[in-house]
Amino acid sequence: MPAPVRGKQSPLNLSVPRRFGPLRDKHSRPYLVTAGLSMMGDNIEHVITYWVLWQVFESPWLVGFQVISHWLPFLMFSVLFGGLAEKYDCRRIIQIAQGLFAFVSLAWGLLFLTGTLEMWSACVLLVLHGCAGALWGPAEQLMLHDFAEPRELASAVRLNATFKSLGVLAGPVVGSVLMLLLGPTFAILANIVFYLPMTLLMLRTPFTGHSRSGIVHRERISILDTPRVLRTVGNDKVLVGMIALAGLIAVCVGSSLQVSMPNFADTLGAGDEGGLGYGALLFANGIGGVVGGFLLEATGILKVDVRGAVIAAVMFGLTSLIVATTTHYAVAVIALVIGGVANLAATAIGQALVQLRAPEDQRGRVVGVYSMIGSGMRTGNGISLAWLGALLGVSGAVAVGGIALVLGALLIGALVALRTRRGLSA
Repeated sequence: MPAPVRGKQSPLNLSVPRRFGPLRDKHSRPYLVTAGLSMMGDNIEHVITYWVLWQVFESPWLVGFQVISHWLPFLMFSVLFGGLAEKYDCRRIIQIAQGLFAFVSLAWGLLFLTGTLEMWSACVLLVLHGCAGALWGPAEQLMLHDFAEPRELASAVRLNATFKSLGVLAGPVVGSVLMLLLGPTFAILANIVFYLPMTLLMLRTPFTGHSRSGIVHRERISILDTPRVLRTVGNDKVLVGMIALAGLIAVCVGSSLQVSMPNFADTLGAGDEGGLGYGALLFANGIGGVVGGFLLEATGILKVDVRGAVIAAVMFGLTSLIVATTTHYAVAVIALVIGGVANLAATAIGQALVQLRAPEDQRGRVVGVYSMIGSGMRTGNGISLAWLGALLGVSGAVAVGGIALVLGALLIGALVALRTRRGLSA
């Protein structure tokens, strides 16, 4: 029996959205909560495995591979996985992704328990974990498009990002507590529990990722589809601009703030305070995304348009520059909180615009391209951070990235506005 389709509205009708509308809906509310739990499990695994891998191998090379293995699958397979989300029931794809997450946690636990962990097996599991995240992404976004009315899609995307940010924030705390109480072996086995709620929810929800559009894509899918997808949507300057902006954020700042935080803590004189000063910087960066998501939802201060995305990206670049150059601890904390808000806003607005403007019969692949650029290009951020860091120091590299993001975001905004006006006057 087909799932219910709620409302036949224009996909660009964003008028009068309800504040926190998706949280009032009986289908989307548990979806948002279970997405946060799954993301928390993702980050709990990072906390536990990264600690164990360093204790066992003490390999700087493996530390770098941990970052690459997490984001490279997004770069290589996001379009393919987006095509799969178009072709198959997204509920099943999400269950496969959650099952892969759980399998990796189980495999880590067995290797820890038997003392048989080796470098090659660690690398395989790190790659599988990254593939699970890349597989989950496009199907998750298509499900959001099904759950939410078109006028509330931006709210659903923003709240989904907020709950996942909450999972990212809580993951290190919960992971540390589990390691303290159970030890790393049984802590990683207990982590499997956090993937179960979303897996079970997919057995109950009537939505498939295709219920609203009624379109199921049947073409053959290839990892080489990216150029063809980009050519298809190339005439939509807003859509292309948001994909470019996501890539710019990923390359210029990406994960550089998190991995550079120990350096910032030392520079600000907070590196020798029992870890509290360092922890507060990490917490400030994470809490900005959580609190900011709820504040943006409550106030609607930024519209879901190119201008809102560009303003948020510029603010993220400026705050990153401030964090990298300030010598005042309080200023850095405030900048990190504001930057967390701005990063979430830019990402959520861009994601919503891409979903709203993507052709219905190619939405999965277009979302896959957005994920490929917005997440996969973080691999490039690691390379640029290492290269610039060797030349200018870590703080200098982050500062250059912040400046580049500000200038690039303004340029993208100007080009989209110019080409849109030319299109209207033609």
